[in-house]
Amino acid sequence: MKYAIVEISGRQFWIETGKYYDFNRIPTELGKQITFNRVLLLKDEGNLLVGTPYLESVKIKGKILEHFRGKKTIVYKMRPKKKTRKKQGHRQELTRVFVEDIMIN
Repeated sequence: MKYAIVEISGRQFWIETGKYYDFNRIPTELGKQITFNRVLLLKDEGNLLVGTPYLESVKIKGKILEHFRGKKTIVYKMRPKKKTRKKQGHRQELTRVFVEDIMIN
């Protein structure tokens, strides 16, 4: 099983080929190819490569499937014994990416 741990938009993700993942909004067009080069770790057929901090020879190729908004999160603040209440909602802007290949140079 081939997988990689990648840093994308400030977070780390466990990535495998042939699957799609949801990341924070990446400002590119739909259907465009995208390359991730901040690979921290690669596991390939028993070989384990660890970067310091990144692996320069490994790149991950993906395709932008869609831009969408995540589920709504409700934030409710209130002060006890007072009439102060505040209700807010938030929907995170997300991008769905299909991982096509993990390339090793």
